[in-house]
Amino acid sequence: QAGGGTAEAGPLVTRVAPAMAEYRSLLEELAQNITAEDLEQLKSACKEDIPSGESEAIATSHHWFAFLEKHSKLDKDNLSYIEHIFEISRRPDLLTMVVQYRTQVLKISEEDEVDTKLTRIPSAKKYKGEPRAP
Repeated sequence: QAGGGTAEAGPLVTRVAPAMAEYRSLLEELAQNITAEDLEQLKSACKEDIPSGESEAIATSHHWFAFLEKHSKLDKDNLSYIEHIFEISRRPDLLTMVVQYRTQVLKISEEDEVDTKLTRIPSAKKYKGEPRAP
């Protein structure tokens, strides 16, 4: 009878698109490399996007990923937000995993991303040292 259960589980697994499975395993791998302290750091890196009450409720990296997905900050083909968070949180190890996924699974190379990076980063640098206008 145990064999029968496995056969039933088979079709469920195949229904998940390969890209989605790859994405889930990426998140799982990232989650395994995020400690409780890391999570606090990551949450504080994106505090503008997480209301403080909700931030306290996020206790695990899985929960954090789910929150980001719910708020359209993270998707199987949209990883730029977490790349940015890992970058400012000084987590090159996590960033490397995401970049590998992006280049191998999504087939998006750094060159394809240059346009978005150019628009994102200089604007941030431009305002960094200037006092805010009243």
